[in-house]
Amino acid sequence: MLELLKQLINTPSFSSEERATADIIERVLRDAGANVERYGNNVVSRMDHTSDQAGPRLYRLLLNSHHDTVRPGEGWTHDPLTAVVEHGKLYGLGSNDAGGALVMMLAAYLHFYTRTDLPVQCVFAATAEEEISGPNGMALLSRDVFSMMPIDLAIIGEPTGMQMAVAEKGLMVLDCVAHGRTGHAARNEGINAIYAAQTDIDWFRTHQFERSSPVLGNVKMTVAIINAGSQHNVVPDRCHYVVDVRVTDVYTNEEVLEEIRRHVASEVTPRSMRLAPSSIPLDHPLVLAGIDMGLPSYGSPTMSDQSLLPYGVPSLKIGPGDSARSHTPDEWMGVAELEEGIATFITLLETMMRRML
Repeated sequence: MLELLKQLINTPSFSSEERATADIIERVLRDAGANVERYGNNVVSRMDHTSDQAGPRLYRLLLNSHHDTVRPGEGWTHDPLTAVVEHGKLYGLGSNDAGGALVMMLAAYLHFYTRTDLPVQCVFAATAEEEISGPNGMALLSRDVFSMMPIDLAIIGEPTGMQMAVAEKGLMVLDCVAHGRTGHAARNEGINAIYAAQTDIDWFRTHQFERSSPVLGNVKMTVAIINAGSQHNVVPDRCHYVVDVRVTDVYTNEEVLEEIRRHVASEVTPRSMRLAPSSIPLDHPLVLAGIDMGLPSYGSPTMSDQSLLPYGVPSLKIGPGDSARSHTPDEWMGVAELEEGIATFITLLETMMRRML
């Protein structure tokens, strides 16, 4: 897996340009004797035998991570597209986000692939376009694959220090427009759209939603951009502002949008409703297995492909590495960190499945 991670680092895989790394992952799976399905730059494999313990309906467990990367920024002292190991650290673009988690998922999938005594059918998916939340990554699989092959549980590979991220906030970006009427600024005429927006903006700043998540806390709304007016002597008739809304697992995006529209006079238009919050029940066998192993849990402030999973699928995020290293110069993954992560993850799955039997 370390050599595979080096090969992936050495192969450019910017979002929407991941074909070469998809080919590498497909080849590794085929060489191991696993079946492979390609959906663009997404690589999917599933156990093609029926588990003796699965019962009349297969319980499907999705192991997912992404193989695309952001483009490297300034400040690198290593070549971002050349894997180098120094003092126990593997440097390279995508080593931490999310190459380490990806090869961990693949190692676990191949470890269990030929087993027929499992209470689950494992499905492995290496996805594209995660870094841009694009339409041809997890969104495509959720629409075209997992609608026909329902998933009962998803584990998403991201750098969490092998802690269990048991919930993740969703995101809505809202375009809001307050309307007024033009007039001359020197006279008492017109309706100032900025003043109309001010009342609503104050509501966004102070409003507290009734329900609070025990893991993620409160829904958070932030007015981030505001534009109005054309010249100093004209009362503006339109004020446009943008609101960043982080939705917790105790609300749906639709519920939050409905409450916002009930309280503000501005016209409110979401850019997208698809980046949903996600979570897993704290009494789920997977979470209890992690607790048995002493793995800490937390609510994640960063987003992942969890937000694009089919609605209602319980999910958990875990992987070696540290999200603070993601998208930074000289991104790295510890060699021992990777080895320990693979062993811990396989033990976590084994412990969960013992609980399910």
